[in-house]
Amino acid sequence: MELQHRTAEIRRDTNETKIRVRVDLDGTGRSKLATGIGFFDHMLDQVARHGLIDLEVEAEGDLHIDGHHTVEDVGITLGQAFAQAVGDKKGITRYGHAYVPLDEALSRVVVDFSGRPGLHLRVAFKAGMIGGFDTQLAYEFFQGFANHAQVTLHIDNLHGDNAHHQCESIFKAFARALRMALTPDPRAAGVIPSTKGSL
Repeated sequence: MELQHRTAEIRRDTNETKIRVRVDLDGTGRSKLATGIGFFDHMLDQVARHGLIDLEVEAEGDLHIDGHHTVEDVGITLGQAFAQAVGDKKGITRYGHAYVPLDEALSRVVVDFSGRPGLHLRVAFKAGMIGGFDTQLAYEFFQGFANHAQVTLHIDNLHGDNAHHQCESIFKAFARALRMALTPDPRAAGVIPSTKGSL
């Protein structure tokens, strides 16, 4: 039986940003990204490529101020798209984890599609900016995603001397953890993976 693709498209318009996100959780890793922040596009491309998620993101934000609203609102909108696409969570693995190295950097991400939003992020970035991306905004992105995808998310950068490597290893590990958690479990087809009967 062919897997029906889990897709969603969400638009979010505020006085600060206009965001459109489309996801296919059963894609091949294609992406079309335009946030106005080059390094952020590079990180979202990692999510698509290593998560095998087809991802489109269009964002118009108040970048004349800074990148905060754009990055945070993309996280929120992406989280909403994931929540819609994954549906009632029947048959998914639910939990995912990954360790990903990038040269001297090593990061670990663990995710639970629990229905209970929570973020625990421990990263001591070695620089405040990576290109036009403020490293403080990594937290804002993941907080927005966790709150609106309703996932529990633990992110730890275990080693790293280069901020680009630290951040990229985090996003790649995030992608691989998502891929594991969202993979259908053939032994639990049609079953919600919780003793409560709902997530």
